Amino acid sequence: MAGSGTTAMVPGMDGATAVVTGASRGIGEQIAHAVADAGAHTVICARDAEALDAVATDIRNAGGSVTAIRADVRDEFDVERLVETATREGDGAIQYVVANAGVYHGTAGETPLTEESYAAFDDHLRTNARGVFSTIREAVPHLGPDARIVVPTGVVAREGMPGYGSYAVSKAAAEAVARGFAADLDIPVGAVDPGQVATDLSGDGGRDPASVAEMVLWALRSADASALDGGVLDWGDYRSATR
Repeated sequence: MAGSGTTAMVPGMDGATAVVTGASRGIGEQIAHAVADAGAHTVICARDAEALDAVATDIRNAGGSVTAIRADVRDEFDVERLVETATREGDGAIQYVVANAGVYHGTAGETPLTEESYAAFDDHLRTNARGVFSTIREAVPHLGPDARIVVPTGVVAREGMPGYGSYAVSKAAAEAVARGFAADLDIPVGAVDPGQVATDLSGDGGRDPASVAEMVLWALRSADASALDGGVLDWGDYRSATR
């Protein structure tokens, strides 16, 4: 289903190329719709090729420009192929990157570290942290001079909350990856924390993913670059800037 977020609050993205990982469902799906609705050629990836193709079809039916590539962010060669395809399909440079791909093994809030399996720990880190690293690292040679990179995150990355186990550890690591790239690059790289979101990954009771996509769009186009770079923008920052 196409995203329902309003994009008028931010400048358009006409002619730009955007890469969104983990775009087959949830927040990533809605971000892909929002970016395409704003006029960017949107290159999306996920491990589930069938679900990804369905998202791409919805975007095209809504008049958007999209390329769908099955890719696993745990595999740097997949990511290399993803960004190289993005440069060919777009204008030769990537303007926006949303390193969104992530997993949660178990039920949100019910996976304490005391009971965490080594397999879950390893895959959380490999997908949620190393996957962010591979996405940004492989994109770097292809970024335009005014590019921006956004990494979705959550409060569990910064506050000790029971039951979030190695997922929380992996999100803290993802934020550290973003800060490191922010220090090493001349473009803004930062994290966006929308709070609780209603997705298959995090459960019910949170914000609509479409409204979170609007927040990410704001971070990509309109948020103060110095606040984004190496920082974490939260829902309050977004609402204060767009009300």
